[in-house]
Amino acid sequence: MCLARLEQHMSKQQLIIFDTTLRDGEQSPGASMTKDEKIRIARALEKMHVDVIEAGFPIASPGDFEAARAVAEIVKDSTICGLARALEQDIDRAGEAIKPANSGRIHTFIATSPVHMERKLRMMPDQVVEQAVWAVKHARRYTDNVEFSAEDAGRSEIDFLCRIFEAVIDAGATTINVPDTVGYNMPWQFGETIRTLIERIPNSDKAVFSVHCHNDLGLAVANSLSAVTNGARQVECTINGLGERAGNASLEEVVMAVRTRQDVYDCDTRLDTTQIVPCSRLVANITGFPVQPNKAVVGANAFAHESGIHQDGVLKHRETYEIMRAEDVGWSHNRMVLGKHSGRNAFRTRLEELGIHIDSETELNEAFARFKELADKKHEIFDEDLQALVTDKGLEKTNERIKLIALHVCSETGEIPGADVTLGIDGEERSISAEGSGPVDATYRAIEALVESGADLKLYSVNNITSGTDSQGEVTVRLELGGRLVNGQGADTDIVIASAKAYINGCNKLLDVEDRAHPQKGDV
Repeated sequence: MCLARLEQHMSKQQLIIFDTTLRDGEQSPGASMTKDEKIRIARALEKMHVDVIEAGFPIASPGDFEAARAVAEIVKDSTICGLARALEQDIDRAGEAIKPANSGRIHTFIATSPVHMERKLRMMPDQVVEQAVWAVKHARRYTDNVEFSAEDAGRSEIDFLCRIFEAVIDAGATTINVPDTVGYNMPWQFGETIRTLIERIPNSDKAVFSVHCHNDLGLAVANSLSAVTNGARQVECTINGLGERAGNASLEEVVMAVRTRQDVYDCDTRLDTTQIVPCSRLVANITGFPVQPNKAVVGANAFAHESGIHQDGVLKHRETYEIMRAEDVGWSHNRMVLGKHSGRNAFRTRLEELGIHIDSETELNEAFARFKELADKKHEIFDEDLQALVTDKGLEKTNERIKLIALHVCSETGEIPGADVTLGIDGEERSISAEGSGPVDATYRAIEALVESGADLKLYSVNNITSGTDSQGEVTVRLELGGRLVNGQGADTDIVIASAKAYINGCNKLLDVEDRAHPQKGDV
C-alpha cells in the first residue's frame, strides 16, 4: 500500500506556487513594507519551499528596486521574479534587480481586454501584440525565464488571447499567465477559458500556463482551482489572500485544497505546509492586517470545535470533523515557550527558527534587553510575542525621528480623560497635555499636537497577540496624508502604550522621504 502511494505521488505533476505577497500583497492600501520586512517574509517563503517569489515592481521606486535586489541576493532556493510593464525602462530595471539571483525571472505584462486597450493603453490590437512580443524578446536579454501576463484576460476575447499567447511563446515566453484581474469570472467559465487556450494554441506545450485571480466576488481560490483542473500548472497567490482591493487567491487555501484532495487533482506542490501558519502570522504582523478568526486553514478557529456533537466526534476519531491535521499546516509547530529565565542562546535560536536574523551582537543585545523587559511583565513569551517584539521595535532600523519618552493617562468615572505625553522629536524632548473622549483619544490628540503630522486616522484596530489577561495588545493604525496611506504598529501589555507606539510608528513612516508610490500598480 505504501509503495503504491509513493508511485502515485511520483507520477503527479508539479503545481508551481508563485507567491506575490511582496508585490501584489504590498499593494493593499497601507500594506507597504520596508526592505528588511520584505527580506524576512522572503526567507519565510523560501523556508516553505515556495517555487517563485515575486519580490516587487522594481521600476516603482528606488526603495522597491533595492528591496527586490536584496531579496535576489539573499534567497537561494526560490526563483526571484521582478514585475515589469511591457516598456523598456521597466524591463531593464527588473533585469538589474534580479541579476544577483541564483534563479531569476522577469514577469512582463500588457492589457488585452477591449476596454483596457481602448481606454487605458489607447492602442490597437495589432500594436498590443507587437509590444508584447518586443517586451518578451527584450526580457530574454536578461534571463531565459520570462513570464508574460495578459492583464484583464478574464474580460478579453478568446481569439485575441490565443493570438497574443501564441506570439509571445514564439518570442520566448516560458510561462503564460491568465489573470482574472478584476475578479469577474465564474469558476466554470474561467476553467473553460484555460482549457480552450491550451487546446487551441498550437505551441501551448512549450509554456507553463498560470493563473492570477482576484477576490472581488470571493471566487479567487475557486477560479484558481478550476484552472488547475483544466490544465494550469502555476497558481499566483499570496499569504492570507493579501492584495489589491479584495485581495488575491489565498496561498494556504489553494495549497491545502490540492494537498487534501489528491483524489481529485493530478498534481501537487512541493511546499512544506508546516510553515504555513508561521508565515501567515509573520505577514499579518508586518502588514498590520490581522487574520479573521474563521479564515480557512490559518484562522484561530480553523481547527476549533464548539459544538458538543463535533467535539465528541473529534475525540473519538479526528477525521469525523477534520479533513486536515492542524499539525500539517503548522498549528502545533514552533510553540516553544520562553520566559524571564531563558538565556541569550535560546532567544537567538528561536528568532532564527522564526526567520529573524540578527547580524550583530549589538542588535542581539538590544533585542534581548527588550525580550527581558517583556518577560518581566508577561510570564510566558510565545512565538507571536517575539514576532511582535521585533516588528514593534524594529531590528530593521526603521526611521525613528519621533520616539515615545513618557506617557501618563488618567481615566476616571465622571471625569474627562487626559494624557500627558513626552516625545523625543529629532533629538529634542517635548511635552504636552491633552483631553479626549477616552485615554487613547487623549493620547492621540497630544501626540498630534506635538508632531503636527496633519494625517487623517483611517483605521484603529486592536488585537490580542496571545491569550490571557497578560497578553500583549497589538494595535494597528492607518494614517492618510496627501493620498499616501501608511500602517503604524505597536505592541505592549498596556494597550494605551501600544496605541501610542502605533500612532508614532505611522508618523515616522509618513516622515520617511522614500517614495513608495507605484506609478502603475501592475494589477495583473
